[in-house]
Order: sequence, then C-alpha cells, then structure tokens
Amino acid sequence: MVIAMKIKLALPKGRLYNEIESLLKDAEIKISTNGRNYRPNVNDPEIQLKILKPQNIPKLVELGSQDVAFTGYDWVLEQNADVEELMDLSFNPVKIVAAIPKQLKIDKTSKSSIRVVSEYEKISRDYLDKKGFNYVFIKSFGATESFIPEDADMIIDNTSTGRTLKENNLVIYDDVLKSSTRLIANKDAINDPWKKKKIENLITLFQSVLEARNRVLIEMNVSEDKLDTLIPKLPCMKSPTISKLYGEQGYAIKIAVTKDKIPNLIPLLKKEGATDILVFDLKKVIP
Repeated sequence: MVIAMKIKLALPKGRLYNEIESLLKDAEIKISTNGRNYRPNVNDPEIQLKILKPQNIPKLVELGSQDVAFTGYDWVLEQNADVEELMDLSFNPVKIVAAIPKQLKIDKTSKSSIRVVSEYEKISRDYLDKKGFNYVFIKSFGATESFIPEDADMIIDNTSTGRTLKENNLVIYDDVLKSSTRLIANKDAINDPWKKKKIENLITLFQSVLEARNRVLIEMNVSEDKLDTLIPKLPCMKSPTISKLYGEQGYAIKIAVTKDKIPNLIPLLKKEGATDILVFDLKKVIP
C-alpha cells in the first residue's frame, strides 16, 4: 500500500482566515469545515490543513510541525522564527507603532522609567533599547489601548486605520515597523525535493490568483485603417493578441491590463476608434 505524501499547511485563525480561504478557493483549493474543526478537509489529497493562531505559527513552522503557513510578518519577527519567507501577499497591511496619550511628553533623557505595554515583547524591547528609553515593560494579552493612561505611558501595537488610537485619545509617537501577511516555510521542507516542488506549485497558483485580481481582459474591434494608430497606445503584458474579423476589414484585439489603467484607457480606446469594447475579470494570470 502506497501512503500518499502530504504537505502540512497552517492557516491563521481570526481575521486573516477569510482572506486566505478566498485565495485558496480562487486557486481551486477548496476547504470544508464546520467552524469548530481545526483540521478542515481539503480537496487536494497532497495537502493537510490545520488552523492555528497566527502568533503561534512561525515557531511551529521553524520546528517543522508545519511545513508551510500563512502568518503576519510581525509574528515572524516577534517569535524570532528561523523560517524561509516565500511570498508577501500584502493582505492585512498594518503598522506597528509606539503610541502615547495626547497630553504626554516623553523625555528619553529622564532617569524615570516609562511604563510600556504591548503584546509584542521582543519587537518592543528591540525598539526601546535601540532608541535608548528607560522603561518597564508590561506584556498585554489583548486590548492594549485600555492600559492608557492609568496603567501605562506608552503602548506598542498594530494599527491599520488609526481609528482605535484616536478613540482612546492616543497619538502616534513613532512608527516601529510595517507588517503584512506572508507565506513562510520550514527550511528543511524546502530542501526536500517532493515538498519543494509542491510548495513551488502552490506559489505559482497563489501568484496567478493575485496577479489576476489586479488585471482585467479587454476585448475590442478596430477597423483596418485605425489599427496602426491604436496598437502603439495599448498597454499590455507583452503584446496584444490580434486576429482578423470574419468577413470584415477589421481586427479583434485582446489585452490584459492592470485595473488602475481602466479610467483613462476606455476613453482613449473610444477616441482611437475601437468598438464593441468588452471588459472581463480574470481568474488566474500566469506570466
């Protein structure tokens, strides 16, 4: 009996999960779970899934209990995890910031220690030591902003919009680092020939989905006398696809372009004589 080889893939529990699940679904990797199962089923027999807290994932990948995983870059740094970063998916972009009450003035030359609260102990201590603060560190376990002002002088926490800081009368004292969702791998796993190939295939799929999300396919027709004027003005990945229209003196053109070009491109196409313009979403783009 041949036992199928599997790659162990960890998914982050919490707010990152939905984005990762959507990415996997668009890559035709479909997950089924009842909401309480930490080991969901997947339609790829070569993948074994497990759902874990993102802050636990980096160390587990380093130790090899998981081969590959999605997690925040902040937790890779916080855990000081010796892992291989494979992709920056740019999901959930946040800043880790040092924040203080609006009315507080920080004097780094003072001999008095400031009270600093954070979930990120390593990141915080590295930052505070580098900046030369006298401080007492207090580790939080959620709701870090609630410590201000009675129990702390500074917090070091992540923020995306800054709204929570403003609601708690806090201002950013300094930016510490930027973070986003990364795909990471165990170093032994990427040196194993079978696992390396499987991971490379997954990366190709994920990249094709992310590229497709940023592009659309445009189809149009153009008369023969306008073709040479229009073609040089077309943005595309490599070169446009052009085919002769049946029974007519004209051409059909296809181009794949980034979505940010659409507002200016559509009026340009009309101006240059393109007709029957169609715009399609893409599922996967493989350069």
